[in-house]
Amino acid sequence: MAQTNPNISDARPVIRQLDDAAINRIAAGEVVERPASAVKELVENAIDAGASRIAIDIADGGKTLIRVTDDGCGIAAEDLPLALSRHATSKIDGSDLLNIHTFGFRGEALPSLGAVGRLTIISRVPGADAAQIQVSGGKVDAVRPAALRAGTVVELRDLFFATPARLKFMRTDRAEAQAIFDTVKRLAMAEPAVTFTLRDVSGGGEGRVSFRADRENGDLFDALHARLARVIGREFAENALRIDATRDGIRLYGYAALPTYSRGAAVAQYLFVNGRPVRDKMLTGALRAAYFDFLSRDRHPAAALFIDCDPTLVDVNVHPAKSEVRFRDPGVARGLIVSSLRHALAEAGHRASSTVAHATLGAMRPETAQPSPARVYQMDRPSPAARQAAYQAQAPGFAEMSRDYSGHVVEPAPEPESEASPEDLPLGAARGQVHENYIIAQTADGMVIVDQHAAHERLVYEKLKTQMGENGVAAQALLIPEIVELSEGDCARLMAVAEDLSRLGLTLEPFGGGAIAVRETPAILGEVDARAMILDILDELADQGESQMVQARIEAILSRVACHGSIRSGRRMRAEEMNALLREMEATPHSGQCNHGRPTYVELKLADIERLFGRS
Repeated sequence: MAQTNPNISDARPVIRQLDDAAINRIAAGEVVERPASAVKELVENAIDAGASRIAIDIADGGKTLIRVTDDGCGIAAEDLPLALSRHATSKIDGSDLLNIHTFGFRGEALPSLGAVGRLTIISRVPGADAAQIQVSGGKVDAVRPAALRAGTVVELRDLFFATPARLKFMRTDRAEAQAIFDTVKRLAMAEPAVTFTLRDVSGGGEGRVSFRADRENGDLFDALHARLARVIGREFAENALRIDATRDGIRLYGYAALPTYSRGAAVAQYLFVNGRPVRDKMLTGALRAAYFDFLSRDRHPAAALFIDCDPTLVDVNVHPAKSEVRFRDPGVARGLIVSSLRHALAEAGHRASSTVAHATLGAMRPETAQPSPARVYQMDRPSPAARQAAYQAQAPGFAEMSRDYSGHVVEPAPEPESEASPEDLPLGAARGQVHENYIIAQTADGMVIVDQHAAHERLVYEKLKTQMGENGVAAQALLIPEIVELSEGDCARLMAVAEDLSRLGLTLEPFGGGAIAVRETPAILGEVDARAMILDILDELADQGESQMVQARIEAILSRVACHGSIRSGRRMRAEEMNALLREMEATPHSGQCNHGRPTYVELKLADIERLFGRS
């Protein structure tokens, strides 16, 4: 007996017009995914209203209460009902959807929130009385008088009470509160001139302030630097490089951290387009490409970058949550990010992050708490002349102890022609070698410990890259071209980047239909599986929109060559060799980290060392 298909009915389906309540609940599913989404929409409305102070109160991870208070321009009493209508907005007039200067513009947030929760809006405009309006599960009450000094208060209670099934998808209160914290943090970075306060009032009472960022003063970069130090952390601000570049009407500015200040996950990457926080694969891919040669694949850069351009050059009407954007010319934006960051990293020279020294000092401190020592009374620090005389008097004793050291500098390094002392140079003057691997150098205000193998490996690697850049990548012609069968779409995607691949020594030609012919491969790679390489490139193109696999393989070979050609651990170095290595590090970009992003040297300040011995 034939089984009836349950998806086929004899009754003819009837097309129905959904009511406004159902439409708003559907829209809420796109706009409001979780409490953090509601906070984002309400805070963005406050910023658009010109607020200088924004306070956010939440309870139970935003599930039972979200209250956003601002001192913006407010909403007139007669406009309150219209504000709760779908697609009603004061941001645009609808004539040009590509010229958007505000966060919001769709007019969906407030009606969507009112459809799935209990929403109350109290607002006052200058020169008028305050008024309030309530909507619960899509049912709007009449406008009533209210008491409010200025601005707007939007209170959302019992989010998703009208759609109980949605509540089952909510995470724990702590997870939802953390998501709200991250949302507010991103918006605070975008608006340094606005004061943000996030308070958790779960359980009633005054609650607990979980985040506060007062408005910052100064010019753009001073205010932004101060805000990033408050939001991301002072360590990021201390180890970040200033970025400011413009190309073809697009400006990139912000701060990017040194490679030695990297993270184990992409949790410290903040990108903004015209002040709007975005999570865009093209932009994050460009950030990853800029650090490609400085970090291993399990490390991720930290950065807060802002792109400003004419609104007509970027489409923000791509995603309901407005978290993705589309540039008219994405290549310009991507190239600007990559070139600007690489230029800034090159200008940083041999600099390494200060967190390396902090970690070193932390490792030197006792692991268990010790009682406070008695105060030590001692003479003041001697003058430089007195110290030099003392060192000379103790020189014979130090010479007798030489067998306990891997190596030490008996004669001081020759003075340069200039009046400056070697100790005044960034990496100082070599004073000894420990365990045949670590160079100890003295600076004017501290000391430097250099990993001789890692440092020289980076220097050789940079030389090899420079030579390759000047002479190009040698290509090896295949005696018999390898034919790789692909779909027509994959073939077109691959041929679109054929010119870039050719510069890396991989020459491709169309071979009819969806096939391509591999004519040449990079000679430095030796014998390669051309088909496997092509498929890997296609996977990267599909996932990231670009492919760095060929370049990665070439640079991995150069890195191995540099490793084998550098000074080995265990080799004793003469004084002039150690000082020559220090001077070359100072003159070579990126010498502060090895080929895998680890530091090549640690700098310890004399004041910190003295604190370790209780001399401060």
